[in-house]
This record gives sequence, structure tokens and C-alpha cells, in this order.
Amino acid sequence: MHTPFSLDSRLRLCADFVRVGAKLADIGTDHAYLPVALALAGRVSCAIAADINEEPLRRGKQTIDKYQVGPLVSTRLANGLQGFDASEVTDVVIAGMGADTIIGILSAAQWLKDESKRLILQPMTKSERVITYLYQNGFEISEQKCCIAEGKPYTVLCVHYTEHQSPCSEYFSYTGKLCPEENEDDSAFLRLQAKILAKRSAADKRFGELSQIITKRLDNI
Repeated sequence: MHTPFSLDSRLRLCADFVRVGAKLADIGTDHAYLPVALALAGRVSCAIAADINEEPLRRGKQTIDKYQVGPLVSTRLANGLQGFDASEVTDVVIAGMGADTIIGILSAAQWLKDESKRLILQPMTKSERVITYLYQNGFEISEQKCCIAEGKPYTVLCVHYTEHQSPCSEYFSYTGKLCPEENEDDSAFLRLQAKILAKRSAADKRFGELSQIITKRLDNI
């Protein structure tokens, strides 16, 4: 995707999951870089850069005006997806937020429970909580990948609704559909997960057992 500016690795990975021709909602937008980049690349039919605060939207409007994509990209003051209509959006990006914030946004937008919608979620913390919520509420991970941003690994989930609650073991909540055997960034993320679990083992030994299982998998690659 060639644009006059570069997305960071987290946003670039999110952008890769947005479908061609999508009607995009970028929730918690950062200067509207993601929707503007996708508009410039001809990847979206329209996009809404949304945030709960005025200042990010002001910066986003500057980006939209600078690159002259106003006919395709608009801004919206909104608390998550509140005030959005299902007909406005096919693909939703929620990036750069903590797990509980993401879960709160999804829980308040029941219209996302639609097989035609695509969710692209990039939790900054506790991705296992997001994965557990998704599987308990009829969603499933279509694809999951990781990237390194400023020296730290992050994961991005591409999600769809299935109507069916699927089993989600504690192990799966930490590893998801990552393939460390094929991707070094996936491996780096899982090593971080194993390290976090090892620290939690002081309070509950099952975390230590999970850490060991993940570490053994990585060591056998």
C-alpha cells in the first residue's frame, strides 16, 4: 500500500485486514492515518474516523484535508460505536486500546453480531481477555498475526460472527491462532505471553504451567 506517509507496523497490519471496498469505522482514531491511507490506496468505499475526544478528531480533520480525501473520509465524535448505524459500516478497526475498553465497545454494539461484519482488533494489553470474550459471545478469529512496534510485540485479530459459542481453553486465549512455527513476530509475542504468565504463577501455579507449555512449544521450533 503506497501512500505519502507510512503507517506504523500496528496500523499497517490492521490495514491489511480491511477488505477492499469496505465501509470502515476506525474507532479511537490517531490523526485519521489509517482511514486516510486506505482511502488514498483505493481500498475503502468510505470511512469514518471516530474518537471520544475532540482533539484527535481535530488532528484527523487536518490529515483528511491535507490529503484531500474529504469525499471518502469523515470524522465523528462518538463513544466507541455508540451512534453508529449497522448500515454505515462493514469493517471496524479498534486499535491501540486495552482489553477492557475493547470489550466494552463491542458489548455496547450488538449490531456487530452479523456474519457480514468484520472486526479488526488490536489490544494493547491482555489480549487473552478479548479472545475469551469473543468466543463466549459467538465470534471467532478468522486470522491472527503479530508485529513488532517500538521493540514490543503486538497481536491483531481479524474476527467474524458465527452465532455459536465456541470452546475457548485458557491456553487458546493466550495463543489464539498464531503460528510461531511460521512467523517470528508470532513467536516473539508468545514468548512475551509466556513471560507474563510466569510472573503470574506466584499467585496461581496454573499460570506457570501454561507458561511452560507455551515455552516448550517455542523451544521445539
